[in-house]
Amino acid sequence: MKKIKYLLALVILGQALTFTSCDGDFEETNTDPNNPVSVPSELLLAGITRSAGDRVQDIFLAGEAGSCWAQHLGKPVYNTNELYVPRTASIETLWTVLYSSVIKDAVVMQELAEEEGNSNLQGVALVMQAYAYQLLTDTFGDIPMSEASQGDSGLITPKYDDSETEVYPAIISMLTEANTLLNGNGSIDASQDLIYGGDYSKWKKFANSLKFRVLMRASSGGYDAAGELQALVNAGNMFTSNDDEAKLVYLSASPNANPYFEGLVDGGRVNEWCLGEELVNYMTATSDPRLPVYAQEVGGNGSGNGYVGKPAGIQAIGDSFYGDSNNVSLIGEKYLEAEEPAYLLTFAQLNFLMAEAAEKGYISGSAADYFAAGIAASCASNGVGALSISYSGGAAGLQQIAEQSWVSLYLQGFEAWTEYRRTGFPDLPLAIDAQESSIPSRLTYPISQQSVNGVNYSEAVSSQGADVLTTPLWWTN
Repeated sequence: MKKIKYLLALVILGQALTFTSCDGDFEETNTDPNNPVSVPSELLLAGITRSAGDRVQDIFLAGEAGSCWAQHLGKPVYNTNELYVPRTASIETLWTVLYSSVIKDAVVMQELAEEEGNSNLQGVALVMQAYAYQLLTDTFGDIPMSEASQGDSGLITPKYDDSETEVYPAIISMLTEANTLLNGNGSIDASQDLIYGGDYSKWKKFANSLKFRVLMRASSGGYDAAGELQALVNAGNMFTSNDDEAKLVYLSASPNANPYFEGLVDGGRVNEWCLGEELVNYMTATSDPRLPVYAQEVGGNGSGNGYVGKPAGIQAIGDSFYGDSNNVSLIGEKYLEAEEPAYLLTFAQLNFLMAEAAEKGYISGSAADYFAAGIAASCASNGVGALSISYSGGAAGLQQIAEQSWVSLYLQGFEAWTEYRRTGFPDLPLAIDAQESSIPSRLTYPISQQSVNGVNYSEAVSSQGADVLTTPLWWTN
């Protein structure tokens, strides 16, 4: 087995942040902390998936930026974020964790799995790298990729790769290779697999469903994805039910609970978050049965006062009607539960993407059927009966698809914001006291990049555009 330059203490620390504990004789094997240590590849998997799940469920970035900018959520207090002022420390954390705790560890897991002859874990490692790189490039634009994760070789200032011509093609290639590697050769320890419990066939479905999402996003930037999309449909190896979707289910108590539970319920901050006016009004107009799950009635469930959302971005929120949490609908109780999952990709979102692809002629099948399946999947996930909406087709149909996808991505902050940026739907108003000229198109790079990787940072900015929130990405609507 390959000797890697990971001190055993790092592995133990990484596992301490996951749901599982290790029973091996670590004390006996860790006799010389100055020498490299052999680590079974499977021991890295739980930490990788937990790190990814916690970032997509981070209340201070996925919530305050993603969900608030998509106007799913609002803040009756401390709502500077709604004026388009994100937390710089949270941006730094997103960048650092995705590169160091997801991508780097997944690269190591892939290398070790290859030496072990475990093609399944190699495939899983590629899926998680692809997932993290897509989140990074869809959030920032051009990012380090081809020279990333090479610090052990002395490369600590990686160049930034072009999102359209280098990063996206590499992600697609990763997922294509993952599909081949996920072939049943080699085990996946169920106790370390916090998403699929060791089922390689579901990881394969995730790889192909994620590839479909990647291709659809690329198609919005002009990439000819029709052939590859149809090939995925023909192969029939994508999600077929909610049971297949990629989600990290949390445990019933801190520090392994849903971050919204830990931050809002345990943290005593439930009253600091509410629903956005645009989402409440849209769902009310369609008598959407998910609204009572997404939101609490004004004054608490059982009050009979109905549902009220907050308009986005009121600077003097304390002087406003909406600054009193008793006047607005707080986040629904289901979404504050300790075991509420972090979703990486849902069956509902896949169906809406397939509906869009069918309407645009990229794939065969009925756009109306995929559209209905997406709504049904989202409603089932929320424990309510399906909402029936007549599909219009054409341009109106594409708007319907985008809007229902937006509804289904509730509390999936990064994806809700990203799909809004990609489709342009729904037609959201600018925050009332916005400090930017438009809803942000990206996050700015971490401030540390200007000092630790200044030359490459400057070249990326010169190529992509100013490092500001409103610089559009290549696939932005």
